[in-house]
Amino acid sequence: MLALSSLTLSSSSPLMLLPPLPLGSHCTSTTSSSRDPSCCFTSSNGRHHVCSCCHHPSLRYYDDSDAPRWSNNMNPQYCKKKKEKRNVMHPMAAASALPPKESNPKVLKIAREKFTKEISFHSRDTDVSLAKALLLVAVEDEAFMAFNREMDTHSILNERKGSSLPFRSHSEFDDVEGISLAGKSMSGWLDELDTITKEVEAELVTRDIGCHLVEIVEAVNVVLFELRGFKRFPVLLHSKFSYLHTVLDSGCGSAIMLSIIYIEICHRLGVSIMGSRVGEDFLIWPQTENLKEIFKASSGHSWFSVVNGGCVKDPRSKAFELNSSSLLDLDIATNRDIIGIALANLIRLHWKRASRMNHGLMLTTPLRPIDSGGSKVPLLRPLELRLALMASERLLLLQPHNWTLRRDHGMLLYYSRRYAEAVQELSICMAFAPVEEAEVMEPFVEKLHLLRLESSWKSLDQAGSLAVP
Repeated sequence: MLALSSLTLSSSSPLMLLPPLPLGSHCTSTTSSSRDPSCCFTSSNGRHHVCSCCHHPSLRYYDDSDAPRWSNNMNPQYCKKKKEKRNVMHPMAAASALPPKESNPKVLKIAREKFTKEISFHSRDTDVSLAKALLLVAVEDEAFMAFNREMDTHSILNERKGSSLPFRSHSEFDDVEGISLAGKSMSGWLDELDTITKEVEAELVTRDIGCHLVEIVEAVNVVLFELRGFKRFPVLLHSKFSYLHTVLDSGCGSAIMLSIIYIEICHRLGVSIMGSRVGEDFLIWPQTENLKEIFKASSGHSWFSVVNGGCVKDPRSKAFELNSSSLLDLDIATNRDIIGIALANLIRLHWKRASRMNHGLMLTTPLRPIDSGGSKVPLLRPLELRLALMASERLLLLQPHNWTLRRDHGMLLYYSRRYAEAVQELSICMAFAPVEEAEVMEPFVEKLHLLRLESSWKSLDQAGSLAVP
């Protein structure tokens, strides 16, 4: 079992977590612009930047461009209040990181344990609930973000009062049902799927038709895409639309999440839906002996194109050439495979947002031979980095022997400055990876060993200086 991260990071502001400087290099700047904090962090007034290259704090970053603009800046009463509260941080500023083992709410551990149990290989794949597993993912992530919002509020109150009060979380739940997901509990969203199923059954009754498979899935199409107006995003930019409860709530989401909703509804109706990854797309279709029916055009569209979106009509897509015969040659995805695809999407989207300041930065970029003298130190958003790491932990539970996933997980740990864990993961990865890939990783792992030792020496030096009377 992979441990939870040793960092608890704030969820509310665009914080920047810095990967390490190359060995032997030093920071030369003591200030930074509001859009490029470099290796500096913000003081309590949100304006002064202090060099922190020799330490490794979690960074606060306050961008003045986000501050409210007032029209009465010259009002004496306003200026007096402003002077009295000049050291108050912006409400969107972040609290310091705390070790999760001491501070994170119990529900994080409970949600992870329930997720692990749900995907357990001791149970049959058909017994794995896609909806339950993915709602547990949402519960853990939401609990993490809610907890950090409370830390932010606590930090602001301390700075206003000029004291340090002990932190007590008001969201300390002992069960996943205590976490609100867009106004509903986890069981509430499972009930929502049951409600949609009843709407499909009602649609079948109004049509006064039998229970032929094609008629059932067409009724599902009517309820989901016409009555409820579900839509898929051709290009997904925000990770929130890759969470099941958000898609159910908004009616918009990624193709894989809409497919999962479709599978869950049909499962409740007694219809088996098959799925397979074709290139960059995930396609679904009902399990039937007469696959030609789903390719028949009705009102200009076939059932297959309505359910799977525009990719089946795009000549650039691998799905474009599929027909009733070629479907039989595809590898059918298991429930665990589908959960893995959803988690991989979360990792990709969270990483994309974490590395937003560094367009094109990939997880494996540090493995390439780069001239360190001319390379820019990446700036990463710690919340998104942490969420990507959490998704990676879950994905490794599903595919523990996948060396590429373990390599990517090790690189996420590296960017999080958890060097000892990164060394461990990458060393395991090298044992399973092809020889040429292991040779690429070997010098980087040696560098991580040195970074880990350097970090431990600095910790000892700091502890020794504090012990001197």
